[in-house]
Amino acid sequence: MITTLSIRELTRSGKILLDYDYIEIEDKKSHHYKGVFVPDRYAGEVKEFIDRKLLLQKQKKKESILQYSGIADGDFGEKSIQDLREEKKVKYQ
Repeated sequence: MITTLSIRELTRSGKILLDYDYIEIEDKKSHHYKGVFVPDRYAGEVKEFIDRKLLLQKQKKKESILQYSGIADGDFGEKSIQDLREEKKVKYQ
């Protein structure tokens, strides 16, 4: 079951959390979406999903930065941007 609650409703009645699979948090005055509450039975799966999404974003950002730094082979491994820049400096000295 899914429902939408305000932060105030959520803090007043913590038992509501047990009744729903997914709770949307909304500011009732301004009707702005604030976030989502997921119960502990789904927390692991949601955390894994978010971790994968963040890793993809970091990889895309790293690739876009390295595109302009002169590295074109795409084989970065687990190196940080700082390590790659050091290798580039040594390579061109």
